[in-house]
Amino acid sequence: MQEPVPGINAIPDENNARYFHVIVTGPTDSPFEGGVFKLELFLPEDYPMSAPKVRFITKIYHPNIDRLGRICLDVLKDKWSPALQIRTILLSIQALLSAPNPDDPLANDVAELWKVNEAEAIKNAREWTQKYAVED
Repeated sequence: MQEPVPGINAIPDENNARYFHVIVTGPTDSPFEGGVFKLELFLPEDYPMSAPKVRFITKIYHPNIDRLGRICLDVLKDKWSPALQIRTILLSIQALLSAPNPDDPLANDVAELWKVNEAEAIKNAREWTQKYAVED
């Protein structure tokens, strides 16, 4: 990544140039604030013709990220373009933390709670952030 992006760090794996260790810090004024989330990013053989594979390793309570860490994000799916850069993808993921979209869920139970009781869902997200994403 050319210019550093605040709150995002991507380091190529020393044994596999297609694999990146990614750290995303939870955005300010979000339920994920204070969290340090580990992700993995893998460039498939036909990259940039197909999107990178990205998933959260750190557990997160979010309607667009399932229990396996898979991410529902348009730029990783049908809105992918070879013109997009890795930093753009990571910025989009960081933005998704600031603006969860329960209308396009991957974790249906989380999305349902986000719709019917947003305050409770945000409380859960904060608790998961404290439990799984805050270094002691």
